[in-house]
Amino acid sequence: MKLTWAIAFLISIGAVVAVAAEPTTLIGTVTHIRDGDTIEVSEIPIRLNGVSAPELNEPLGERSKIFMRDLVLGQQVRCELNGEKTYDRFVGTCYLGGKDIGILVIEAGLALDCPRYSGGRYAVSEIATAREQIKLPSYCE
Repeated sequence: MKLTWAIAFLISIGAVVAVAAEPTTLIGTVTHIRDGDTIEVSEIPIRLNGVSAPELNEPLGERSKIFMRDLVLGQQVRCELNGEKTYDRFVGTCYLGGKDIGILVIEAGLALDCPRYSGGRYAVSEIATAREQIKLPSYCE
């Protein structure tokens, strides 16, 4: 299911909109970077599914956020939302020019695969040194 332009408009102006818990495609401009695995697209928070970046107060946390900022801030992305939410964030896989941005941050050594949610699809993209520097949260196992 795709968001209609009316729903997208209501969301973009801050209106409260109930979105069905089903897969949805969101296309918009990245307006804010929270950290290495959470972005805001047209002010809608998106948690990258299956990606675990360090928290800002952990080693590589700030670098991960800066990488993501330099990569996508102000850019148009397409996010395939899976219908789930975690805290205030929708969960999905986002693409910049057809490239999965989760893979890009993992390949940069600034995030890890979160196999519980990714099914292990990002493991091949991990850099060995990232495992030594980034602590994988227990919820990913």
